[in-house]
Amino acid sequence: MRAGTLADLSAPLLALRLLAAEFSHLPAPRVGVSPLYPERLELTFHDDFAGFEAWREALSIAPESVVHRVQCDGRTGVLNVHVTFAGADLELTGYGKIPAVEPVSSGAGVLS
Repeated sequence: MRAGTLADLSAPLLALRLLAAEFSHLPAPRVGVSPLYPERLELTFHDDFAGFEAWREALSIAPESVVHRVQCDGRTGVLNVHVTFAGADLELTGYGKIPAVEPVSSGAGVLS
């Protein structure tokens, strides 16, 4: 596999530059660019669904486009969506804790 050059990452780097200029007021994500996926720009939010939602709304991504899943531990929710922005595949991902469900005892709420 060829190592690639920085020029090979021009699409996601340009997208990042444009996002930084236009949306500098939004929460800072973890940013990922890799020669393994040279067209992709990853914006990730850990323990921050609000940050994910702020970016989703700013980028006018329809809520129904977002895929929601729960990791195997049952305690971590994942929101994920791919869109094209400035010629790059923009992957927006949010991770957050799922609140524990309080067990309900038998007969709770029953009036006598």
